Amino acid sequence: MSNPPDPRRSIFVSQRPWGQFEQFTSNEETTVKVVTVEPGHRLSLQTHEHRGEFWQVLDGPLDVTVGHESWAAQTGEKVWVPPGAVHRMGNSGDRPARILEIGYGAFDESDIVRLEDDYRR
Repeated sequence: MSNPPDPRRSIFVSQRPWGQFEQFTSNEETTVKVVTVEPGHRLSLQTHEHRGEFWQVLDGPLDVTVGHESWAAQTGEKVWVPPGAVHRMGNSGDRPARILEIGYGAFDESDIVRLEDDYRR
């Protein structure tokens, strides 16, 4: 399977009389989630080979690591996690934070390789 292209480059924006919409995917194999990270918590530092992930921060900031880069992703920010990239998100704030996650490719929880995990999974 080939790596999916970075969807941030192909987000379709359509203007309408009432405003606009952003189309993130069309006719592709995807899994869509809203992930909530509670204050003081973080997901495992992980990788997976069979899917890429697009994240749009709904409520931020969220602490994000993709590859060798780490930063505080702000509300509205779009993040691409390519297949095979080491990644993590966490919340060092004082209220819950959420992202919209779109997984591109075959979704299988057994594909996750945890490199570090606060919950010893």
